[in-house]
Amino acid sequence: MANNLKVTRFGQGIPLVLIHGWGLNAGVWQPLAKKLASDFEVITIDLPGYGLNIDNVPTSYELVSITEQIKLAVGKPAVYLGWSLGGLVATELAKQYKNDVMALVTVASSPYFVAGEDWPGIEPNVLAMFHRQLESDTKKTIENFLKIQAMGSPHIRDDIRTIRDLIMQFDMPTKRTLEESLLLLETVDHRASLSDISCPFLRIYGRLDGLVPKAVLNKIDDLAPTSDSIVLDKASHAPFISHVDEFEQALVNWLQQCKLMA
Repeated sequence: MANNLKVTRFGQGIPLVLIHGWGLNAGVWQPLAKKLASDFEVITIDLPGYGLNIDNVPTSYELVSITEQIKLAVGKPAVYLGWSLGGLVATELAKQYKNDVMALVTVASSPYFVAGEDWPGIEPNVLAMFHRQLESDTKKTIENFLKIQAMGSPHIRDDIRTIRDLIMQFDMPTKRTLEESLLLLETVDHRASLSDISCPFLRIYGRLDGLVPKAVLNKIDDLAPTSDSIVLDKASHAPFISHVDEFEQALVNWLQQCKLMA
């Protein structure tokens, strides 16, 4: 196994772990984390091969090894919040380490991201395009992905600029890391086991999201009938960037309802 992952901790209160999405890094959480630090011990963690952990890549880039590394790095029970691909990682943590996950929050995420028969999602040809682009230009691939993430937002240019500025504080991941983590996004399928999650479970979506279409929400409701969901009407794939105040308030209100904070 690779060495322990580096994490960043600030603030005090209930531990809240923030896990980023594909192609980016923990820098994307900075605006939200500043707001949450008065109520939480905010713990941001870069996935293996990203950000502060760019040189820390497991031999086999698999969900089981990644979640074990994250659990060991955090070192205490916490609320886990995962965005997009990070939602798959956080969900796996909630399934495998029930005593360590106080609550699960997924943001603009899906138990299975690929469109198929009677399942809305990302079209396979779009994912194939990203694989082809990675072969020739990793930076351009990430820039194109940022455009897709912000698509639908009422202030798309500002969102793209904000995300780009936040993540470019760190070195770009290698092509290998991007390829292997993209395969996770394509292959992980939590649909059959979503009902096994026993902790409080909140799903937050942007109604204008082009990667997790609103048509999939009712299907996930059926798979996770005890979960709660919040849809931010004017948000896209990165609601914590485009609507940070509304996002923070929705998260805090839900955690208060769950008796996880005063």
